[in-house]
This record gives sequence, structure tokens and C-alpha cells, in this order.
Amino acid sequence: MTGTLSLRIEKTFAAIDKERWSQLAGTSRSADGYYNPFVSHAYLSALEESSSATAKTGWLGHHVLLEDEDGNLLGAIPGYLKSHSQGEYVFDHGWADAFERAGGRYYPKLQCSIPFTPATGPRLLAASGQPQETVQATLAAGLQEVTRQLAVSSAHVTFLPEEELPFFDDTGYLHRTDQQFHFINEGYADHNAFLGTLASRKRKALKKERRAALENGITIEWLTGSDLTEDIWDQFFAFYMDTGSRKWGRPYLTRSFYSLIGERMPEDILLVMAKRDGRYIAGAINFIGCDALYGRHWGCTEDHPFLHFEVCYHQAIDFALAKGLKRVEAGAQGEHKLARGYLPVTTHSAHYIAHPGLRKAIADYLERERHEVEQIGQYLEAHSPFRKGERQHHVRRDDDGEESQ
Repeated sequence: MTGTLSLRIEKTFAAIDKERWSQLAGTSRSADGYYNPFVSHAYLSALEESSSATAKTGWLGHHVLLEDEDGNLLGAIPGYLKSHSQGEYVFDHGWADAFERAGGRYYPKLQCSIPFTPATGPRLLAASGQPQETVQATLAAGLQEVTRQLAVSSAHVTFLPEEELPFFDDTGYLHRTDQQFHFINEGYADHNAFLGTLASRKRKALKKERRAALENGITIEWLTGSDLTEDIWDQFFAFYMDTGSRKWGRPYLTRSFYSLIGERMPEDILLVMAKRDGRYIAGAINFIGCDALYGRHWGCTEDHPFLHFEVCYHQAIDFALAKGLKRVEAGAQGEHKLARGYLPVTTHSAHYIAHPGLRKAIADYLERERHEVEQIGQYLEAHSPFRKGERQHHVRRDDDGEESQ
């Protein structure tokens, strides 16, 4: 990487060449050995073209591109200029309120993340054939300069992988942690083999739960690829709207978003659909990476005991085991996932706060918060459903740094 480098802001994915983007690490199944569907051109462009993530919804594209003097794309950070803090899952409303009460202007802010998607994935994207660490360090440092040039209060890089943290720590970002629950595949032959590692009482409870979920003639189907017709999307969108309207007040994603991803990345999508009396009554959407299944939205038009747990968690484990995936990431929050074999995992974000006074106050708060997150994680780990010996095995795996993120 030689010559003059420059950072440029691109406001729409439509203006970013798909082939150039696919050469960035993690963005294409063919670009390297690691693939995260949420940083793909297909996913990010669908969010914008469907009017789900746009200036009107408070997500104005500000994607940071690192280029050489010949215009070659060396690296990038997906980013958005935000006029609010909705749809991020790393909550900073309190920071905004405090700063504005003190006379500051918190919004707009620069949000470097995947809209409405609380899943860990690469944020400092380096092109294949480039010195990855040099590109990543340049992007992390350059993001501060972009923040200053835009004259915004802050830049927030959320759900980043732990291996990217040093690039932010070295340049003055604040480190924040939180908790999610992931199923870790320890090479189980099938779901029964996994259940065999649980304490007897927990194992019996989950077997009973799975039987109860499928009473009343309910069956489960896995739909992917060519199964994802417009009729299927119509039915799933009804589930999404029902849950979104009750839970959030305003669902984030539009109907056209699902058509676009169904067209552009059908092999990366798994719909788990529950059927009764010949019609679908519930469903959950998952995205398939190279080594992980990412659970996202769920919805239903009929309420049945335990059906949510079956469709969202048990079936996800079944699919991951069948396909040899290393883990299932079940989305944000939800301590009820622990009883179903999902272990606590720490998530990470990095925050650049321009105002020195606000930065100091947030730094003090985050130091206490990280300690609390660590303590909660230890408590939850101690109360996992695994037999004592199996639980210790999982703890050792995490301490060795394997499969912990």
C-alpha cells in the first residue's frame, strides 16, 4: 500500500460498485474464507433501496471509503449519519440527553454499524491483497478525522469483532461491552447429543417443551433458496408486522426489503416456518454465514405455548448441527435463551466522543458498566443448563479464546 491515500464519503450503496465491494474481507463468499451476510453489498443495498435505512428514516448513508490515488478501493466502513438512536441495540439515549441538557448537540452522530442488526461482524473492511492491519489502522484513525470534518458529536462502531478492538483502543476510542447469548456447536452429532450434555432436569424440561410446541398438529419447515417466493415473503412479512407493531410501535423494515434480499441472497437466508391446518402461522428469519447462523426476526398469527422457543432457538440449533455451523447467534438480549443451551457472550463497541467533558463522563460510566457486564456474565455462566463437567468444558474453551465470539 503505497502512494497517496484518501478517505471519501459515499452516501448510497447504489453508487458503490458491487464487484469492488465484494473484494473487501467478509463481504463475499468468494472473497475470502470468512463471510458475514450483513456486510454484503446485497444486504446493505437492500436496506437503502427498500427505504428501510434512508435519510427519511434517520439513516443517511455515510459510508467511509479508503482509496489510493488511482481510485482503487483499499478499505471501507459502512456508516450512517443518524438523527436519533433507534434501531442500534447499543443504547446511548442517556448520553444524548445529558449532553443536550448541558447545552450540547448530540445529533447528528456517525453510526458505523448494520442498521437494525445486532450481530457481530467486521467493521474495518480491507480489500484482499492489501496489508489488512495497515488498512484497518488507517480506517480507525481516519474515522476520527471524518467525525471532526463533519462537525458531529461522535462516532460509534458497534458489534465489532474483538480482534478489531486494538485499532480503536490505540487511537482514543472508548470501549463498551454488552451481553448476548450464542449456542456453541461442540461437534454434536445431532440435537440429542447436545441434550446429553445438559443436567438431567434441564434435558427433560427441554424435551417436554419441544413436544408441547408441536401439539395441535403443528409442523415445521425450513425454507431457503428457491423456496423463498413472493407468497412466502407476504406471509412472513405479516408475522414481522404483527410482532413489530406490538413490540416496537413501528417496524423498521419494509416489505420490499424482503423481496430484494430474497432475489439477491436467497442462499444466505433460512426461514423457519410453522404450519397448522395447511397454513403458516409463525416464522423466524435467519441469515447463514460461513460458520454461523444469525437469528433475526420472529412473528406469528396464532399463539401456542413454547412455539416461539421451538421456531427461534431449537430449530436454529437443529439447522446449525445439520450444516456443521460452529454457532448460532440469537440476537439481542433474552436471558430465557440460557435455559435452551445458549451461553453468555460478550459483545463489543468503540465510541469516539469529540467533546472532552462528555468523553470523560462516558469513560467513567463505561468503566463501571464493563465491570457489571463481566459480573453478570460470570453469574449466568454459573447457572447454565449444562452438567457441571460440561459447563467447565465450555468455560475452558472461552478462556482459550476459541468459539467465544
